[in-house]
Amino acid sequence: MDITKNQFDEVISICRKLFIEKLKDYSPSWRILRPESVTDQIYIKANRIRSFEIKKESKIDENVFSEFIAIVNYGIIGLIQLELGYAETVDLSVEEAIKQYDKHMNIAKELMYAKNHDYDEAWRLMRVSSYTDLILMKIYRTKEIENNSGKTLVSEGVDANYQDMINYALFGLIKLHFGE
Repeated sequence: MDITKNQFDEVISICRKLFIEKLKDYSPSWRILRPESVTDQIYIKANRIRSFEIKKESKIDENVFSEFIAIVNYGIIGLIQLELGYAETVDLSVEEAIKQYDKHMNIAKELMYAKNHDYDEAWRLMRVSSYTDLILMKIYRTKEIENNSGKTLVSEGVDANYQDMINYALFGLIKLHFGE
């Protein structure tokens, strides 16, 4: 489990570094996004990964690894937006956005550790393409929940789906970064 924690910390560090660099370029301009728009952004990224996996080529200088990073970071943005609500203007400082990122990443990481304990690292035996499909399934579930004004009968909410998307993307990053 120590290896897993170290691998998670390393890929999370890669995601966090890019998040901070983009904050410096754009500020937390994503604060204006409604959660549904964040879900759609994650959909675009996951669908693009699936396209890469099927076509085996890309005409733009991006790759599966960078798209999984985007899913992680948009997932965290989604969790922040769910907690704070969207804003009409950029209302967070870069420092506060980083604090929010760290808070929500730690929650997602603790959930992953708990599930990883219960599932006994079964994710390590899965294919990266399965993470893509699972993320897409979670997106479709999230869209249904959003279309139903957040109401569910027996299912977890949007936040749990964002956390799962983050963790599937982190699994993919670990496999791509460290190998099978």
